[in-house]
Amino acid sequence: MNSNEPRVCVIGAGSSGIAAVKVLAERGIDVDCYELSDRVGGNWVWGNSNGVSAAYTSLHINTSRQRMEFSDFPMPGHLPDFARHDQIADYFDSYVRHFGFADRIRFRVGVDHVAPQPDGTFEVTLSTGETVLYDAVLVANGHHWDPRLPEPMFPGASEFRGEIMHSHAYTEEAQLTGRRVVVLGMGNSAMDIAVDASYHAAQTYLSARSGVHVIPKYVWGRPYDQIGAAEWFPSLLRWPLARKLMAAATGPMTRYGLPEPNHKFAQAHPTMSSRILDRLAHGAITPMPNIDRFDGDEVVFTDGRRVTADLVVFCTGYKISFPFFDPGFLDPSDDNRIRLYRRLFHPEVPGLYFVGLVQPLGAIMPIAERQAHLIADHLEGRYHLPRPAEMQREITAHQRGLQRRYVASKRHTIQVDFDDYMRDLRLERRRGATRPGGLSRADRPTASVAARRNRDAEAVGR
Repeated sequence: MNSNEPRVCVIGAGSSGIAAVKVLAERGIDVDCYELSDRVGGNWVWGNSNGVSAAYTSLHINTSRQRMEFSDFPMPGHLPDFARHDQIADYFDSYVRHFGFADRIRFRVGVDHVAPQPDGTFEVTLSTGETVLYDAVLVANGHHWDPRLPEPMFPGASEFRGEIMHSHAYTEEAQLTGRRVVVLGMGNSAMDIAVDASYHAAQTYLSARSGVHVIPKYVWGRPYDQIGAAEWFPSLLRWPLARKLMAAATGPMTRYGLPEPNHKFAQAHPTMSSRILDRLAHGAITPMPNIDRFDGDEVVFTDGRRVTADLVVFCTGYKISFPFFDPGFLDPSDDNRIRLYRRLFHPEVPGLYFVGLVQPLGAIMPIAERQAHLIADHLEGRYHLPRPAEMQREITAHQRGLQRRYVASKRHTIQVDFDDYMRDLRLERRRGATRPGGLSRADRPTASVAARRNRDAEAVGR
């Protein structure tokens, strides 16, 4: 290995992490990946040994497989358009085997601490106690693992005689069987759990804090996300057309007993389900307004109605968390925001990248793959970042755009439109290749292999 080649650490071997490792390894970059689990796939592994997967037995993808697959590794044609979690996990296993980079991943090893050093390198402390020096760190730990509960919690919750859990703890229908279940939330997990409960629970109530637009998975006999899907088709034109299409496909949400959304379609993260409207229409799920408080074994709603419940499931989203950084170093603010140039470069810490830290109106896998190519270009000196002030202006403009477009919510702080963002990454890669006077990873010193080995040997002996 050339002493000027960077040594790179990737944190996590979920769908984003393996995309990054594959791209870097193919470029000949010295890369190590650390995965707390015993296999790749992250959230798509039901019963994952790392204990942080959010998968449940009925989980299926909400983005069609043709839009979710990696560019150079199509999903098997025999899979359904909306495949099951274990089929997706097997696809990720096959991806790693096909491209032969499993040796770059250390399983059952987590990253406990990442400390930027004065010379621009990073000291990475592993769960094994080892400390290793890297020139760059790619964070791919995901953002669906640290549950967010209602803030503030509803009055009486601590005295509630039933069970309260976050959707992250839901794994199988047996948790619902024969129980009186209240599901709070209107996102994808809430809809899935409410549908499961409608088949297995004694009673199912779906409590809405606000209305949403529900998107069926098929429109005109085709997966919804394949209609008008193209990078050249800007969202400025795409969403007005999509609003008319969705209105024709489902009609108003109030017909199903759900509250009328206080926003236009695509001004909130979409809720995809072809089953929830059917179960509501058949009376298998009772729609309710927001929870007001708990009273003994009852849930009291804002309209005064109350129901006896055995289980309340909070489908209230997740926090963005980086437990391996020192407190205060990169804590997202209270509104769950983090400032990153083009959603992946830290503007103040060279060599620190974030892969897959976006919530796309579409799939994350092709995005992570394209992000990884941009990072690899930067590590090789083929791509140059703009000056810090320009990066900060871009970040501020993006965040203001989010605030103008989306309903104010902690789940809308990392939103991107899939096709728009994919186009932006492609164009940014081209701009950075010819950007004058910019900053590249090659502009700061790289620790020599000998120095790294000496320091690693000393660190392991501490």
